[in-house]
Amino acid sequence: MSIHTSAAPETVAARIADIVRRQPKAHSLHQALYDSPEAFQHDMERIFLRHWILAGHESSAPNPGDWFLHEMAEESIIIMRGKDGRLRAFVNVCRHRGSRICRTATGHASVLVCPYHAWSYELDGSLRAARHMPADFDKSSHGLKPIHLEVIEGLVFISLAEKPLSLDAARSAISAAYGAYGWGSAKVAQRETYVVAANWKLAVENYLECYHCTPAHPEYSKLHALERPLEEIADLNAAMEARSRALGVKVPGIDHRVASSTGEASVFTFRYALYDGVKTGAPDGKPVAPLMGDFGDYDGGVTSTHFAPSSFFIAYPDHGVLYRFLPLAPKSSILELVWLVRGDARESEDYDLDKLTWLWKVTSEADKRITEDAQKGVSSRFYEPGPYSPTEPNAIAWIAWYLSEIA
Repeated sequence: MSIHTSAAPETVAARIADIVRRQPKAHSLHQALYDSPEAFQHDMERIFLRHWILAGHESSAPNPGDWFLHEMAEESIIIMRGKDGRLRAFVNVCRHRGSRICRTATGHASVLVCPYHAWSYELDGSLRAARHMPADFDKSSHGLKPIHLEVIEGLVFISLAEKPLSLDAARSAISAAYGAYGWGSAKVAQRETYVVAANWKLAVENYLECYHCTPAHPEYSKLHALERPLEEIADLNAAMEARSRALGVKVPGIDHRVASSTGEASVFTFRYALYDGVKTGAPDGKPVAPLMGDFGDYDGGVTSTHFAPSSFFIAYPDHGVLYRFLPLAPKSSILELVWLVRGDARESEDYDLDKLTWLWKVTSEADKRITEDAQKGVSSRFYEPGPYSPTEPNAIAWIAWYLSEIA
């Protein structure tokens, strides 16, 4: 079923609801949901303007005046450290005639100045000066528009919703899982961004399953037991948990995958083992950075979190990786990776950046290719939804969650 560009919003919503009703269970999505402009806009309204989104790590703006951008589709958000040390988020839109104010991914400023007509803003978003405006102009009502922002264990989350979902359960889950890794005092070691010629959902689906790991990711598969079905690695997982307990480290698995109709954010944290003798995600499985948080030794495990709709966190004892998938256009998305290390770790002395980033770079480059090939296929007139394998449970669960959100 197609969705016509000229259709009214209520008609588009009705047609998408009809597609959802006809969607076969545990199958990939209907074509229109992957490549139509109307479904893309519906995703923006129902998903990205309602849910909390991971924007990055607070160490990206450590000092007053430091800022970094979060960008998706037509929206651009400034995350800035104020003079009071507080992190805030603002829409990157000048209140005069709408120009972008910040034009690079990161930066520093004592005052934000719009490059178009030089309206200037304080670090708290208030309008400082507007040239040649009349005497009755009210500066106090023309500050930058604020966006909801929360920090959990150093992770920066923003919500574009007027009334954001509750983060209470997610905060507890993330704190319980990543407090042990010391992410609140970690720092960004590297950031990589890939533009993927595919719908954002194809990128998320690919990340959520390891059915493709053995044929597509030999580098990952020689280190991580998750490339096999969970029932086959039960003993490895049990041994990993025993090592964690022996180290006095407790990292709980938490399944709080819920719909936004509950008023809460959705989060799912689970643990899985590396193969025997492997300590971390590195070329040879050997340590690549100083141990973090409560880890006095390696437990041979990985902690992974799915934060709906499209953010993922991976923790090894010596480094972390943040994954963000963001929409750009119906057949274009961003994959951003951020690597975290201990806050006092020194590049070249305490860690080798190439070894630290090798695994997830080579994996992401392969995923970009895979996802782009998938987009070409689902755009074919001969495409039809195909069945998931039972070894893809997280993708199956996410597709069900997504459909409930857009219906």
